[in-house]
Amino acid sequence: MYRHSYIGGVLLTLVTLFSAKAQYTETINTNNPGRSQGAFSVGTGVVQAETSLFYGNQEHTPLRYERDYGGIAFQLRYGFLFEELEISYIGGFTSATQTQFSTFGNSESTFANFSRSTLGLKYLVFDPLKFFGEKGNNLYSWRANNVLNWKDFVPAVSVYAGANLNFSDPNSFTPPGDPSVSPRLELLTQNNFGNIVFVMNGVFDRIGTDFPSYEFLATLTHTVGQRWAVFGEYQALISDFYSDDLVRGGATYLINNDWQVDGSATFNFKDTPTVFQVNVGMSYRIDFHKDKEIRQEGDGKTKKDKKNDKLNLEENEPEDKEDDNGGGI
Repeated sequence: MYRHSYIGGVLLTLVTLFSAKAQYTETINTNNPGRSQGAFSVGTGVVQAETSLFYGNQEHTPLRYERDYGGIAFQLRYGFLFEELEISYIGGFTSATQTQFSTFGNSESTFANFSRSTLGLKYLVFDPLKFFGEKGNNLYSWRANNVLNWKDFVPAVSVYAGANLNFSDPNSFTPPGDPSVSPRLELLTQNNFGNIVFVMNGVFDRIGTDFPSYEFLATLTHTVGQRWAVFGEYQALISDFYSDDLVRGGATYLINNDWQVDGSATFNFKDTPTVFQVNVGMSYRIDFHKDKEIRQEGDGKTKKDKKNDKLNLEENEPEDKEDDNGGGI
C-alpha cells in the first residue's frame, strides 16, 4: 500500500523546510512520512534518500481472507540543471502472507514483489514567492507582518511525469495484465502559511491501460517548536483494481539539517478490506549545492535587493492626509 509527498510532498515534512526563499533549503526538504509530493525540488546538487519500513494488516470480510504484510518504501531524489527540476525514483517492495478462510480448512500463501517502481521528473512551473516578491517588513504594524493576505492562498504549482516499471509477471500487487511500462502524471500544489504547509496532489496513473487509477491527496503539516512537526493526510484511490479512502497521521523529528526521522500510521473505514499500517522512516541528504553568483549593481546591492527596498519603503510610508481642497498637508 504505497503511494505517492508533496506533497508530499506531501509529500510529511517539516514546515520550516518549505518556508525557504528558493528551491534549496538549509534544512532537508522531504516528502516523508506522508504519501504526497511537495511542489518544490531538493535543489541542484542535492542527492537525497527517503525510506520507510512498514508493517500492516488487511482483513477482507466478504472474501474471507486476512493478509499480513511488511516491506520497505523509498524515494531517491536528485536536483539537477536548475532549481526547478528534480529526477526521482519512487519504489516499494512488499512481502505478504495471506490466510484464506474456508469451511473446508484454511490455506496460507506467501508472495513478495515490487508494489511500486516509478521513475519520473518534477518541474516547478509557478513559484508565488518569485512572482509576487518577498513580503516586506512593516515597521509600523505588527498585524501587517503577521496577518494572511490573498497572496498567501496562491499556491506553488509543479507537474510530475513518470513511468511505472513492472517487469515481473504475475505481480499480486499490480493489476492483472499490467504492462511493463505505463505512464503516471501528477499535478502538485503547495501553500505555506507560516508554520503550516498545505499540499495537494492530483494523480493520473497507468493511463491507457485496462486498469487506470486516479488519486487525490491532501496533506497538512504543522511545526511544533524548532525540530518537531505533526501531520495529517487524506488519500482517495479510485480504480477498478482497488479503491479506498485512507487517513494517516504522524510526526517527524529533525536531528540535524540533513537528517530527519519519522513515524506514522494509516487506516481506513471499510471492510473490503480493512487496512491498518504503521511506518517508521528516515530521510537523509548529501548536499553538494552551490549558490549561484548574483550580479551586483554599483552600490553593492542586487536588483532584487533594490526592488525589496522600494517595496518596503512604500509599505512603511504613512498615507498623506488631505485638506478640503484635496491637497496634501
